[in-house]
Amino acid sequence: MSLLFRGVIAIILGLIALIAPWIALLALIIVFGVYAFLDGILAVVVAIQERRVLPYWGWLLAEGIAGIILGIVAFVWPFRTALILLYIVAAWAIVTGIMEIGAAFTVRAWLLGLAGVLSIAFGILLIALPVAGLLSILWLLGIYAIAFGVILIVHAFQWHLRPASPTHVGEMDF
Repeated sequence: MSLLFRGVIAIILGLIALIAPWIALLALIIVFGVYAFLDGILAVVVAIQERRVLPYWGWLLAEGIAGIILGIVAFVWPFRTALILLYIVAAWAIVTGIMEIGAAFTVRAWLLGLAGVLSIAFGILLIALPVAGLLSILWLLGIYAIAFGVILIVHAFQWHLRPASPTHVGEMDF
């Protein structure tokens, strides 16, 4: 029953991401903001409580403060936060692409160089068209969620219709 429920929820979330991507984006940013904020508070608490035991408590405290600030920023400016995260992904893609091209020359692997060019092109495309980049990521998320949900529902029905036989007693199916 839980597989069926998970599948239905995944399909609903996937449809929301496809039909109303800005609502899905806002929800993702809010969830991210809540996580960053709560994780930051917990990190600060642990850093203060364990400062006599943890040699790196100062770093943990700084990480916690950064998480709290990032969580607040996500609540106050959700769409700016989405763009900032998109630009981080774009920068990561460009830097990774440069590294892949460098490695391709070192090991003489042209496919690695091609992957590097693709990574750089992806990063530049995200920077040049950030709204389209956000939409495409949300659409991919929506398509993934629907496909995942359908698979879970099919598996739930297969599981439910599976005949109980002595060979399955004591086995764990994953």
